[in-house]
Amino acid sequence: MSWEASKHWEGVGWMLLHTVILGDGEPIVFLHTGLQTGMTDFEKQWEYFQSRYKVVLPDLRGHGKSTSRNLSNYYEDGAIDLKETLDHLGVESAHIVGCSIGSLVGLFLAKRFPEKVKTLTLSGMMPDKPADWTEIHKNMVEQQNTLLENEQIRAYFDQLHGEGWEEFLGLASQEDSYPFEETSDLSGLKMPTLFIVGEENVIETKGAITYGGLNKHIHISVIPFAGHLVHSQQPEVYNQVLNGFLEKYSVVGVD
Repeated sequence: MSWEASKHWEGVGWMLLHTVILGDGEPIVFLHTGLQTGMTDFEKQWEYFQSRYKVVLPDLRGHGKSTSRNLSNYYEDGAIDLKETLDHLGVESAHIVGCSIGSLVGLFLAKRFPEKVKTLTLSGMMPDKPADWTEIHKNMVEQQNTLLENEQIRAYFDQLHGEGWEEFLGLASQEDSYPFEETSDLSGLKMPTLFIVGEENVIETKGAITYGGLNKHIHISVIPFAGHLVHSQQPEVYNQVLNGFLEKYSVVGVD
């Protein structure tokens, strides 16, 4: 089923998110990466888990059918969007799974509204600010700009998100937009947390070591032959790792 988004309390800062729901059971929420949507990312995961779980697939703020012109406080507002959307859907708590910006929104949700998070699974996230972050960020922005010189790619994003999607890229292009002050400290998390990294992303793999020593609730998995988008680069392995984690903290699992 698809639950259509509706804006709520215009001017306050948060909105209900366009959301697709598949299956039934304990809710598991997949939070997509930048410039994707609930239905265009984590495809191998929601196909795998929907037979045993209620799969919840929101379009995050400024993506897909969840449009918003206010992206200045993205992760804070994104967490509130998600919390209010889950409340509206009657979801008291859920397994939260995210990658990249989805991980960041999920982390903000877990810190601000821990009662909504049964378990937390993160990937594509940097714990600490690299010493050469200025150069890394500059290269990322240049690669992004090169990609968007392709008219077919721009047309695809126009079709997927409508007008305004470039505003999100403008936010990401700001060097200080990454919330290292939040990602560097997971010591206060009380829910079971899984940090999955692809071994080819050196920065994120180093972060796995950092996170592993932060608190007893954090579990670490390093998957070979994958990088930042580990869930799409090694979906079968990712699914098995995630399923094993969920089986420990839920009443169902996937065979």
